[in-house]
Amino acid sequence: MNLYVRYFNSETLVQTVDEAIDFLKGIEEIGMNPILETDIREYAASDVFYPKRYKVRPRIYFIIIKTEAATMADFKEKRVSRSGAESQSKERTAVPAAMKLSEERMGWYEGMIDFKRVLLVPGTGKFQYRDTRFVAQVKAMSGLDCYNRIIDHLRQRVDERSQFPSAKGKNFKFVYLGRVKQ
Repeated sequence: MNLYVRYFNSETLVQTVDEAIDFLKGIEEIGMNPILETDIREYAASDVFYPKRYKVRPRIYFIIIKTEAATMADFKEKRVSRSGAESQSKERTAVPAAMKLSEERMGWYEGMIDFKRVLLVPGTGKFQYRDTRFVAQVKAMSGLDCYNRIIDHLRQRVDERSQFPSAKGKNFKFVYLGRVKQ
């Protein structure tokens, strides 16, 4: 596991924790100390994969990111993932979800959308955004048609400043309930 370290324009990709610490010692503003060094070593040894940021002074940080990228170019272009199996499984699940959205199947759909609704705060007379969930059963040709019908319905009934998510995002889900009886 390699470590990417960045502080403003100073950045490096190193193979060991010692190299990362040596890089940080070369930057005076950071002020490397034994406590910080211990914390960096613990982060590198842990199973945590999210980036870690360390405060240098108010609103100024340096970051450390674990990566399997062998070169800076690979890291910058995001060519390397944590494991090849993870990326293959993501590709398999992501493609059918997008295809299901436009797959035409006439029938009843249940669509659920989470959106930001603009509401008036009675005491102050000001407006604020509130997370709102809306669920409806609609007759539609596809998941995308279900989304469009729900959005059309909501646009007529809520404040025009409300914000609606994309049909392809995580805030819209739909289930095909069955065929329409003729």
